[in-house]
Amino acid sequence: MVTNSRREAYPRPDFDRSHSWLCLNGGWEFRPDPEGEGDKAHWEQPGAAQWPQQIQVPFAWESKASGVEREWLSLGWYHRHIARSQAWEGERTILHFGAVHYHCRAWVNGQFVGEHTGGYTPFAFDITDALQDGQGELIVRVEAPLDKRAIPHGKQRSQPHDDYYECQFTASSGIWQTVWLEGRPATYIKRIQLSASASLDSIQAHIELEGALPAQTLLYIQLEGMEEECIPVEGNASLTHNLPITQPRLWTPADPFLYYVTFRLESPAGSDRVRAYTGLRKIEVQGKYLFLNGEQLYLRGALEQGYWPESGYTAPSDQALRQDVEIALKAGFNLMRKHIKLEDPLWLYWADRLGLLVWAEPPCYGRFSEEAAAIFEAQLPLMVERDYNHPSIILWGIYNEEWGLDWRSAEDHEKQEAIIRAYDLLAACDHSRPIIDDSGWNHVKTDVLDWHYYDEDNQRWRDITAALASDNTTWFGHQLGVDHWYETQLSVANQDHNGLPLLNGEYGAGRNAEERGWYFRWQTQELRRHTAISGYIYTELYDVEYELCGLYDAERRLKPLGCDPAWVNAETTFIFDFLPQRPGLDYIADGGELEFGLQLSHQGAQALAGQLTWWWGEASEQKQNQALRIEPFTITEPFVLHATMPVDDKRGTLHLQLLDEQNRVRAYAFLDVAQAQEANLEATHEPGEGLAFSEKGISQVANG
Repeated sequence: MVTNSRREAYPRPDFDRSHSWLCLNGGWEFRPDPEGEGDKAHWEQPGAAQWPQQIQVPFAWESKASGVEREWLSLGWYHRHIARSQAWEGERTILHFGAVHYHCRAWVNGQFVGEHTGGYTPFAFDITDALQDGQGELIVRVEAPLDKRAIPHGKQRSQPHDDYYECQFTASSGIWQTVWLEGRPATYIKRIQLSASASLDSIQAHIELEGALPAQTLLYIQLEGMEEECIPVEGNASLTHNLPITQPRLWTPADPFLYYVTFRLESPAGSDRVRAYTGLRKIEVQGKYLFLNGEQLYLRGALEQGYWPESGYTAPSDQALRQDVEIALKAGFNLMRKHIKLEDPLWLYWADRLGLLVWAEPPCYGRFSEEAAAIFEAQLPLMVERDYNHPSIILWGIYNEEWGLDWRSAEDHEKQEAIIRAYDLLAACDHSRPIIDDSGWNHVKTDVLDWHYYDEDNQRWRDITAALASDNTTWFGHQLGVDHWYETQLSVANQDHNGLPLLNGEYGAGRNAEERGWYFRWQTQELRRHTAISGYIYTELYDVEYELCGLYDAERRLKPLGCDPAWVNAETTFIFDFLPQRPGLDYIADGGELEFGLQLSHQGAQALAGQLTWWWGEASEQKQNQALRIEPFTITEPFVLHATMPVDDKRGTLHLQLLDEQNRVRAYAFLDVAQAQEANLEATHEPGEGLAFSEKGISQVANG
């Protein structure tokens, strides 16, 4: 059992009132209520219930970290004593919840203070009048339906099962994000939306106020490093103000610079202060490509699901949220697709700070109905409201693979109308980011065309990828179960999506770490081969429960992939023009001679000049060289590379690298090569038996 909460950081750095807060994470009392006894016995009243268990907040009651570790519990009650800060006397005391799955009701000293429905969005209750001398006995009732099919729940398991039960995980029920108290005056800053101007030389602040606004109310705004400005409120609860920047510094993954803005509201009710931030950046579609700040953008992404081994949906520590961003960047990715989960705002903060792009998408439901679709759609404005200011978010997703749409949109106009309705609703809230309507499936109304395709047949995978890159009417398949293969296209009939950016939304293959690494190398290079494709999303960054297809394991340790993923994901990579043999063997050299076409994919904004070098094994003194120059966002024309294996070698590794003019390694790849006789001998072994995998990576080439 976790005895001390390790979630102590202020939970909303993007809307920071941390000068006036108290963290309520840690040990609470808890009582399961599977039979629903508490309502009849009025457990919400002080002294009416016994509290036999302890639970660690904010960890879901299914998780080991909670200390309860109970699955398929539909109802639980929380209890603790609270006290406001003496400094807040005369102000309002607000009880905040980051997220609670699914229906929450709360009482303080027996007085009902509020309720909320929805498992992923924040909410707050004003508990001032329920406190007694600043003290309170807090009781929280949380209902988490076992049957989740009609409510947004992402990849949490349901009873009865969803249609996609085979790829769902342990549920995360109850309080699963930070709980805290804040003090603020009765007239306060309710919401702040920060937008970069189209010319990227100013920030437009939209501020919403709540409470009485008499004539003497003033709003002060200060962009960090600038003079504070005073704006008369004049009774307006909604204000917009432009903050010009004389020497703008744009937010990019390479330079994730953030602008902090402090808002101070002075009224007869008191003083309220909030610090917010954003980045100066613009993401847009221009023809068939994505552009960030007017510069073409290539996405090198992975799927990331936000699960931890002992704590489920909740990071075990504040540092763990930063670590997940850091390992993604270390692996060479520039984007994470946060999969059907609205992640903890602290994770988004670190994405903003460290320069990781984000594809954000809401949790899905399980079975279509008008009611379920309406509940799903209702969370879209809330998603935008919470996360609008994060510059790292460059894509909004809506549906994933028609989960909740029953895989019927191709022929069912009701499902198509639901997708269009959701797209229009989200676009009305925020269309400063491109929107993907139904990731991986039949697109209906979208800004980007993406597809999901998994296949261990490299020839077929290569052919399908090439076909999709040139013709968006190409059919491709999905394995929906052991005996269920479903064919689809990029768009439903009668929708003309020619000219939109193309993006692979999911891929990956292999049954163990070495095979995963091999397929990762070769299938990624096929995506890099085509100028029509704007990027890829590999499945996935790390393992989750039984889903063992991550580059890292569930504990965030890099697996023995046989390669360094940072080179596979590098800005500049090699593309080999031959079909590889099998995991552990890339090329068969007849008579020890190699001859193949070679290209380089350079997805950088600056031209790259340098030396292509190649060598065998550790014999780096015998390198061969060829001068190269590559223009920005270019895939070079193929050229033929000849190499000869060292005399008497039956197996060997050919290393290739590109050194720039400063002698820095900009691209690296390798080929595991065998003589024909040796390769035939290996082929007589059982799959995976006797194959020698060698770890290739930065250590091989660090010294050039």
